[in-house]
Amino acid sequence: MTRRQREPRPAGRLLSVLAAVAAAAVAVAAGLALAAGDRRGVVLPIALVAGAAVGVLAITRFSGYVILMLAVRPLLDVVKLSGPTAGRADTDQASRLSDPSTMVAVLFLLAAGLWLAAQLRRNGRLRGTPLGFAMLLVGATALVSALGANRPTPSLLEAMRILTVVVMFVVLEQLMPDRAAVRRILIACYGSLALALLYTVLVSAFGQVPSEVKGQFIRVSGPFSQSTTFGRYLMFMIIFGFAIYRFLARRAQLILAVLLGLSLVFLMLTNTRSAILGAALGLIVVAVLHRSGRMLATLLVVAVAGVSLLPSVGDRFAQLAEDRPTGGGPTGNTLQWRVDYWAEIVTLANRNPVTGIGPNMTQHETSEAKKPHNDLLRAYVETGLAGLLAYLAMLVLLLHTARTALRRAPPGSLERGVAVGFAGCAVVFIAVSLGSNVISNVVTLWYFVAFAAAASAIAHGRTTSATTHGRAAIAITHGRAGTGSVTTPAPQFRYE
Repeated sequence: MTRRQREPRPAGRLLSVLAAVAAAAVAVAAGLALAAGDRRGVVLPIALVAGAAVGVLAITRFSGYVILMLAVRPLLDVVKLSGPTAGRADTDQASRLSDPSTMVAVLFLLAAGLWLAAQLRRNGRLRGTPLGFAMLLVGATALVSALGANRPTPSLLEAMRILTVVVMFVVLEQLMPDRAAVRRILIACYGSLALALLYTVLVSAFGQVPSEVKGQFIRVSGPFSQSTTFGRYLMFMIIFGFAIYRFLARRAQLILAVLLGLSLVFLMLTNTRSAILGAALGLIVVAVLHRSGRMLATLLVVAVAGVSLLPSVGDRFAQLAEDRPTGGGPTGNTLQWRVDYWAEIVTLANRNPVTGIGPNMTQHETSEAKKPHNDLLRAYVETGLAGLLAYLAMLVLLLHTARTALRRAPPGSLERGVAVGFAGCAVVFIAVSLGSNVISNVVTLWYFVAFAAAASAIAHGRTTSATTHGRAAIAITHGRAGTGSVTTPAPQFRYE
């Protein structure tokens, strides 16, 4: 290499100088804001520079950008400016708009839109499935409803959050053409779990357990602003993790065992009833599909140990039977309160039964100032009959995708584990959404749709159509009696 070749180009020198100037400006601005006690002034400059860097990654290598977003998304709530009251009727919308998570959502929608348009222009079409189409309908009905809401700003913000989940699924469908791509996405998902647990452990070790106080309970919230979000995130990770565990190589099993053990402990400490029950239901589904009596016995032992070692868990479930005033305290939302609240809010849809009152509007229209705690009812009230039909179609297609993936996954392969894991997650998503606001946990749904996209790839035969090293495709012909066709065994998919 000659000296001329080793010398940096003028453009490179200019970019280096600009980057140094930007870093210095951000450091000065953040330091001044920190001295003044202005948390927003500290977070925003850093977020803008980080956003610019991530934007460059999105333009130059979109698949790497998506993997990075999946890996670090839980940590964004650590610097959330709007705090744990985000989503309530009294929330400062300016704070929500300036949240790093909101800025990341906007950037993701822009980057994904441009990338999808480029893919469509280059290939002439996009890879699509009925489940993806149903999700697009859910996002479209949310957007239409938001445009007619009495308070467009919070409603459009909620519609945008729902759209990020829909677009994430559509993007991941394009990014999972084979088993190697599925593997990368799953590693990113469990990389996020490792970071979330590491943050929780480290902060707790310094005596500042990340938690929130609700009523008489101290509930661990991890890197999230609310314990319910942390609980549901752990719920999906635990169900899917137990499903794929047996198909991993030894080293990967050891790592995942540590992550799942910590996840079970922190799930109990979140004291989130829906997440704990959901995890139990999902693990039962996984155990039945895997025909594992050992897993069922382990689940029983963990449940007994959890209640024995953590009495607050039993106390939390005992609240369901308590006789409390309607609405109760912060953690006193008993079953009776939910039934009464559902009867109150269902009439709100009478104002506009076709498109509803707008996403996130229920809490602005009731004296309780709370969300519906039932996603089916919420779909009807906030997005009308159109939104309810789209949501029901999505639920049906979630189960259909899981069933098809189970039928097509080769026995003894990781594809089988993915199919079983998503089946457990899909059943739990539907069950928990009947008594909770699951659709509001956008960060949790990113990982749910990642698992859904992986199962969709299996259901449509993409993970068995190519080798992990990019060599010639392995043709698989499903033979029938009397046709003379030959069936080629699908290679197993394992982490090595």
